[in-house]
Amino acid sequence: MKDFLVAQAYFAGWSLIRRAPQSVADSLFESIARRMHKRDGKSVKRLRSNLARVKPGLSSDELDDLLGRALSSYMRYWKETFRSPDWSRDQILSTVTVSQENLLLDPITQKRAVVVALPHAGNWDHAGSYFCLKGARLVTVAEVLKPRALFEKFLEYRQGIGMEVLPLDSKAFPALLNRAQDGKLIALVADRDLSKSGIDVNFFDGVARMPAGPAIVAIRNNAPLVTAFVSYTPNGIHVDLREIAIPDIADEELRIKATVQLCADSFAQGIAAHPEDWHMMQRIWVDGDFVERR
Repeated sequence: MKDFLVAQAYFAGWSLIRRAPQSVADSLFESIARRMHKRDGKSVKRLRSNLARVKPGLSSDELDDLLGRALSSYMRYWKETFRSPDWSRDQILSTVTVSQENLLLDPITQKRAVVVALPHAGNWDHAGSYFCLKGARLVTVAEVLKPRALFEKFLEYRQGIGMEVLPLDSKAFPALLNRAQDGKLIALVADRDLSKSGIDVNFFDGVARMPAGPAIVAIRNNAPLVTAFVSYTPNGIHVDLREIAIPDIADEELRIKATVQLCADSFAQGIAAHPEDWHMMQRIWVDGDFVERR
């Protein structure tokens, strides 16, 4: 019953935000960001500590200002997620700029597989919408949310964009390998995996753990691997694409680890340039009171 009520409240809010004038939506979500900042809950404290590791030289006031901007960016993501189903094709295409767009457009046009690894930054759904309109047959995975109705809603939302979304379970990885063999664009958020299968990487002078999935799919399918960092602009988003030169190492395990480190290095460059758009409100470094996930 509780899950049902939570889902219904969420759906009602989604509907109201879609119908609200832009100025009302802007004001509401900025107000929520300020309230989160003031309450300084567990997730906000974690975001603060993550940003402190990214920008260790900031004063307390400077860090607090960065935190406020990061929360505004995070709430902008949710605002646009709620409202984007009503965006026109022209609105999606005209609000995206891309660096080195050929890294994705060439394999999309040629119907060849390409793997994209990206961190929790900006609005990656907006970027996905853009590339789907450019002809991408995009496949991704999503963790099954509770209540289940919420997962189904997000599944419907992303399918409406043009994505194929696989539930994150034991069948997901073999399916991704098959989709890559079919020449599809595999897009995976890849800046956090605290399970035993995660790969330890050097990240902002500390040990973090990131998933091996993008590296494995690219290596086993001989597909190009590209990182994408999505940052906000006043009118939309910018997508910074960078090709990862997969090392020529005979041992596959070592090759995968080296490739994940290169992805982490690329993520770090984007995060350092736009820390306010990195929406990492969970643990990522494996130190202190870290407990390994099952």
